[in-house]
Amino acid sequence: MESLFSLGTIAFVVFIWLISCIKIVNEYERAVIFRLGKVLPQPKGPGLVFIFKPVDRGVIVSLRTVVLDVPSQDVITRDNVSLKVSAVVYFRVLDVKQAILGVENYYYATSQIAQTTLRSILGEVSLDELLADREKLSLRLREIIDSSTEPWGIEVTAVELKSVDLPEQIQRAMGKQAEAEREKRAKVIAAEGELMASQQLLEAANKISQNPVAIQMRYLQTLGEIAVEKNSTIVFPLPMELLKMMDRIGAVQPPKEN
Repeated sequence: MESLFSLGTIAFVVFIWLISCIKIVNEYERAVIFRLGKVLPQPKGPGLVFIFKPVDRGVIVSLRTVVLDVPSQDVITRDNVSLKVSAVVYFRVLDVKQAILGVENYYYATSQIAQTTLRSILGEVSLDELLADREKLSLRLREIIDSSTEPWGIEVTAVELKSVDLPEQIQRAMGKQAEAEREKRAKVIAAEGELMASQQLLEAANKISQNPVAIQMRYLQTLGEIAVEKNSTIVFPLPMELLKMMDRIGAVQPPKEN
């Protein structure tokens, strides 16, 4: 009886041990197996994986793309403007063995590399370059971070600058600059309009001066436009040539004193 009890106990312990050695690895995961401290040549998974405990030890690594939120970093640009910049880094594990053997914590290491690179690269550009060439800077950040994490089996797929927080005085200065630019464009447009109008008037004057009848017709048209508005006073323009001719023949003379 005692032997049967002992066999049952041993069978139960063996069953519990077998259950604990079975590991289910998802499709997007791989298991790096250490046997007596030495890593096996090939990771295991996906599916049902048997880990021979306590001889084997398994480390599960995800192959999915990780979205790493880089917190706001204090950056001083090349033109001595202090601001806060945050970014997002997308990366994934290509070599699961190297991600475990090459670095202690690949997630934390990638985060630190991203923060350091963000501060150093943005410190080399001016504020205008940061605001205008964000795509170019994002590509440069991705290349540098990817080259730094490549020995760990990490591939950085994209880096995006999420937000740029400017000081209030810089925002006010940029607002004044934008307002001055708008006023400048408005004055330039008005000057161009005056130039075009003067050119059109010059062409019209040249055409009208070729025919005296056209001048008279223009006078009559002007009087018709004034009469439509029902003005009580109508000013009739006289040609300057008529006044000069009257002055020459002596029609216009100053009054004589008695």
